[in-house]
Amino acid sequence: MERDYGQELDQLKEQMEALRQEMASQVERLREEAQAALPNQPTMERLGRVEVPRGMHPDSRLSQQMEELCRRTEAQGASGYVTYLGVYNAGGRQSNWIRNAVSTDGLLAQIESGVAEKVLACIGNANRLALLLEILRGPKTVAQLVDTCGFGSTGQAYHHMKPLLAADLIQEEGRGVYVCCPHKVQGIIMLLAGISDMVDETYTQGAWDSPQEE
Repeated sequence: MERDYGQELDQLKEQMEALRQEMASQVERLREEAQAALPNQPTMERLGRVEVPRGMHPDSRLSQQMEELCRRTEAQGASGYVTYLGVYNAGGRQSNWIRNAVSTDGLLAQIESGVAEKVLACIGNANRLALLLEILRGPKTVAQLVDTCGFGSTGQAYHHMKPLLAADLIQEEGRGVYVCCPHKVQGIIMLLAGISDMVDETYTQGAWDSPQEE
């Protein structure tokens, strides 16, 4: 049987064209997926010393809030402002908070005044942090704290609770039941949020072991 080379060549061309189209489709799909995976790149508007990012967040309301903070920073000649809000619900208790346009100059002043050092020294202890964690999760008696935190006695538990009580971070509510003071919950949660930002390895890594003081 005589082969029809012309027909075979036409079929090969059709197959090559189908393959080309399939490859082009795959390349376009991969390009779109790669584009979607890229972080949002906001455009910038320079006011003076401050740049205003436009479209920094997918939620237009948050992007607008960022723009407003930048404009306030420029207008006031400040180092910056922060806005934060949140809700925390655990153990049958709930805290909600909204703080808008808090001056970063005022926040930094807490380092100069020594307030930041006092607060961090008060809670920067494994036993006190364990107490705070358990009480944040819900009201606890001292006996429960001894059991969950692994203290050897109620006296040991009271020893570590004393600075937390003095700082008004926790309080006795009812007989022998301890809770986090409602107006301090947001501070504890936001401090943990700041720690989360500092240990985030998305862009850089860090060693957080305390160096030995000389």
